[in-house]
Amino acid sequence: MRLPSESLAIVSRKPVEMNAPLPLPALDDIRAHEAEMIEIRRQIHSNPELAYQEHATSDLVAERLARWGFEVHRGLGGTGVVGTLRMGTSPRRIGLRADMDALPIAETSGKPWASKVFGKMHACGHDGHTAMLLAAARHLAATRHFDGHLHLVFQPAEEGLAGARKMIEDGFFELFPCDAMFGMHNMPGAPAGKFVAVPGYAMASGDTCIIKVKGVGGHGAMPQTAVDPVVAGAGIVMALQTIVSRNVPPLQAGIISVGAFLAGDAPNVIPGEAELRLTVRAFRPEVRDLLEKRIGEIASAQAAVYGASAEVDYIRRYPVLNNHAAETAFCQQAIRDWLGGDGLLPNPEPVTASEDFAFFLEKVPGCYVNIGNGEGSEGGCMVHNPGYDFNDRVLSTGASYWVRLAEAWLRKT
Repeated sequence: MRLPSESLAIVSRKPVEMNAPLPLPALDDIRAHEAEMIEIRRQIHSNPELAYQEHATSDLVAERLARWGFEVHRGLGGTGVVGTLRMGTSPRRIGLRADMDALPIAETSGKPWASKVFGKMHACGHDGHTAMLLAAARHLAATRHFDGHLHLVFQPAEEGLAGARKMIEDGFFELFPCDAMFGMHNMPGAPAGKFVAVPGYAMASGDTCIIKVKGVGGHGAMPQTAVDPVVAGAGIVMALQTIVSRNVPPLQAGIISVGAFLAGDAPNVIPGEAELRLTVRAFRPEVRDLLEKRIGEIASAQAAVYGASAEVDYIRRYPVLNNHAAETAFCQQAIRDWLGGDGLLPNPEPVTASEDFAFFLEKVPGCYVNIGNGEGSEGGCMVHNPGYDFNDRVLSTGASYWVRLAEAWLRKT
């Protein structure tokens, strides 16, 4: 479904409620166009598109960027869009990234702008991320208060299908060299409009492992004639839990979770094969390597104890997201200069979720921050939940952060 650009010009204006919360900090010009940007966000939310299918969303993004005077490049990663503005003579180059894809979840939020496509919804706030970067794009194109190269990156397929890696493989950095790249994600449960910037390893690597345990099928009443892959699989599940507790250094972190154990259909049949499906997380590349090695060793050894065999398919998906020290400090200072010390939440901690922005940060330095989506009934519903919705109150604050960051990085002299 295509989003008619004409509909996005319609701005709904509602009377201010007596008990409405106070507006969050934002630049005056961005606040003046807030209603239009919220309308764009809700249009995208109503028309979600899954990974590599973001055709209408990328049409909308490209049309707006071109209208505001950006050079627009399309096609990286299939449906990716890059908008570029160049000002002055500085060779400095910055990339700001937002993701565009939705999730295969049936929405239950009940909002008037809820998904019109059953089984698909923006359950992670990528509609808000896109709208925040578009709002910043409009402002930066209007003011042009910077000196250097500004690349705005609208990325497809963050949700599990590595759109960032695909854009890189398609030549992103050759076409759009960046001295640094920056990303942002909303964070339900954190106070609305407050920022989190974790230096160093900020998000875990995210891998998948499929273990096929092969035995010999037989009658459930005569187990001595079979090699039971269910028993062997159970042994593997229990032994896997010793890897983190006995092989990973105690002050480091690792996660091995068996999310599925598939075997057989009938109660009186010993199946010939069982399958385990794992998610594996780590905060350090060396721990990631260790987990992969030990999973393979334990699966093979445990299966052999029971006379079975194991085939291990370890799939590396997203690497550890490493926020570089200098760029993280730069983001933190940009937030303090604008909002004061209260703008940053103290003592930030890494999270065990994964994010493919990590692929960009393997190529160039940068930082990935979070913006609070709100608490409780106001934005506190966790992402990937059918009741989730991006909190429109933080849209202008996030857009203003992008402007402050870009203008500071590409500061006029």
